[in-house]
This record gives sequence, structure tokens and C-alpha cells, in this order.
Amino acid sequence: MSIESCQIRKLPTISDERGDLSFIESGRHVPFPIERIYYLHDIPAGASRGGHAHKRLKQLIIAISGHFDIVLDDGVSQKRVHLDRANIGLYVCPMIWRELDNFSPGSVCLVLASRPYEEEDYYRNHDEFLADSAGA
Repeated sequence: MSIESCQIRKLPTISDERGDLSFIESGRHVPFPIERIYYLHDIPAGASRGGHAHKRLKQLIIAISGHFDIVLDDGVSQKRVHLDRANIGLYVCPMIWRELDNFSPGSVCLVLASRPYEEEDYYRNHDEFLADSAGA
């Protein structure tokens, strides 16, 4: 996989004078069945999250509140993506190293995942990830 496979996805939004309602349907707006949902919040100033890759897991990452950046690394190239809208998600495919940083105060990062938590699915060492991604 390459970072070119990681794409911004605009989520459907219904707007009226009362505000916006955005929604997500598994398999329709997200290119995988959703098996797990989690969110990051109360992130201290200057902190970063992520720092890993997944062997099989697919994710859609959304800035539900505030903003943050995601640095994607496929072992060959890197790309920084800024998320700051609740109706925009970033699809992250397997075998992409990710670092999340530049969190605004009060930001909330929602993650929709294709698999339940499985420690064996993680690359937590960047050199191991690079070695395996070079052989893929």
C-alpha cells in the first residue's frame, strides 16, 4: 500500500438553521465494515499519538472537534494531512505508519476501525515496519 491509497472522504451532511447533522453508514461511506469505534480526547498540549502502523486494520479518522494533523508514511514517502471538519474523514489503509500531532485544545479524534483490537496487528517499531513494507 502507498499513501496515495489514503484518501479524504467527505461525509454526508444535512444542514439547516439548527446546524449540521453528519452521518456514516458502514460499507457505504466507509469502505469497510466497522468493528470498533474509539476516540482520543483531553490530549495535552504538544502531545502526539499514533506512532504505529497496522498489518490488516483499516481506519477512518475524523476530527469531531478542533483540529489535528496526521503524518502518513508508507516507507517511501510521507504526507501530512490536516483534519479540522467533523464531516471530513481520512481513510488510512493497512501498512501505513501514522503519527498524529498538532492537536488544538479540546480536540476530539474519532476513529472507525475495521477490526477489533489485536496487538499482533501492530507495528510499534518503525524499523520493523520499514523492513516489512520494503518487502511488500
